[in-house]
Amino acid sequence: MHFGPELITLGILLIVAYALGRLGKMVGLPTIPIYMIVGLLASPHTGWFPLNFENHYIELIAVFGLIMLLFNLGLEFDQDEFFGNAGKLLISGGSYIVLNMGAGLLFGFMVGWGPREALVIAGMTATSSSAIVTKLLIELKRLPNRETPMILGVTVVEDIFIAIYLAIVSVVLSGETDIGPILMKLGIAFTFLVIMFSVARWGGKFVGRIFRTKDDELFTILFFGLAVMFGGIGEVLGVTDAIGAFLIGLVLGATRYRNKIEHIALPLRDVFGAFFFLNFGLAMDVGAFPSVLLPVVIAIVMTIILNVAAGQFVARINGLGVQAGINAAVILQNRGEFALILATLSVGAGLDERITPFAGLYVLVMSIIGPLLAANSEKIGARIIRKKPEKQRRERDPMLDEEIALMEAATSGLSTSHTDETAEAVERLIDVKDNGSDTPRSKDDD
Repeated sequence: MHFGPELITLGILLIVAYALGRLGKMVGLPTIPIYMIVGLLASPHTGWFPLNFENHYIELIAVFGLIMLLFNLGLEFDQDEFFGNAGKLLISGGSYIVLNMGAGLLFGFMVGWGPREALVIAGMTATSSSAIVTKLLIELKRLPNRETPMILGVTVVEDIFIAIYLAIVSVVLSGETDIGPILMKLGIAFTFLVIMFSVARWGGKFVGRIFRTKDDELFTILFFGLAVMFGGIGEVLGVTDAIGAFLIGLVLGATRYRNKIEHIALPLRDVFGAFFFLNFGLAMDVGAFPSVLLPVVIAIVMTIILNVAAGQFVARINGLGVQAGINAAVILQNRGEFALILATLSVGAGLDERITPFAGLYVLVMSIIGPLLAANSEKIGARIIRKKPEKQRRERDPMLDEEIALMEAATSGLSTSHTDETAEAVERLIDVKDNGSDTPRSKDDD
């Protein structure tokens, strides 16, 4: 088989992605919307690119991208942080998820595309993009900020939620209607989750023994092979390849080789992830955008409002101020890879075709708005919480003070009734000076 023309086209697309990515970095944009835009430009549905390129050429590489995205998500999960501060993290992250998921589910039913579609839409609008959140914290130099542990805590709880949610969604998307098979699939999914979480928690030392090699090439082949294999196991068990990759990442993240794996896996995630987002852009049809424009606009407004409210609530729980809540809201509101993963799963399950353009346009807009708002959150906060300057007390004229002192001295030996009259005279004198008028205020004006 000869793939010369396809390789040339793909190479050109990646170079275009690089050029646009450099431009995007200048204004603080992440790479996710850039790759999607490049895929959209080359999509056979648009005809905007002079070279023809079908997405089936890179579908398998895109699957590797999905696997590596979720593998790294599990790898970065901080078990010590979670179990060491589980109570506050569950309250913070749980309240954030409940608020966004509840509103997202109501919105999904309001859209009217179906109950399964509603569940998928809720997941898309409820969870942040861990990749964008992490990059923003680093690039905006917010790691030392007081709210950063809170933000990372919310993403940790989101990771657990994603694992459980995907296990449920995979069963729902299977199309089963009989209670017996549904319960069996749910049982398999949760058994898989429990086993892998248990291995990650208590079996890290034993798993780490298989990585005792100084050869980086073999080391890389081993963890990449495990990621792909467990992705396949997850697919076979009916809990999706994404959740299988996430769980093996969770297990390997508990070994003493975590940092080395992460160091090698990040470039692989970036390369294969680029193919995933590029492939998603290739599958999008601009002609379908008008049919989902209104739901997307409503979803964007809803996401921003809910995140502002959730950010302030979570900040207050953690004893932080309004500015910290604003910083958390604009960073956590970014949506990205998980929404696109759900859309990909939906296509395979035969859900409403509008899910794909909805997810694509929603993520495209949110991943552009989010970083721009995050970069300016300090300025936004300064404008919102800025206190109105207190009305300065007018300094009294020194001549007025002298006149009052002379009047009080002249009447110091008078009776009480005369003293009251003196006080009234002083008040009238002050009014005359303050009002700039020679006419004193009468008693009736009081």
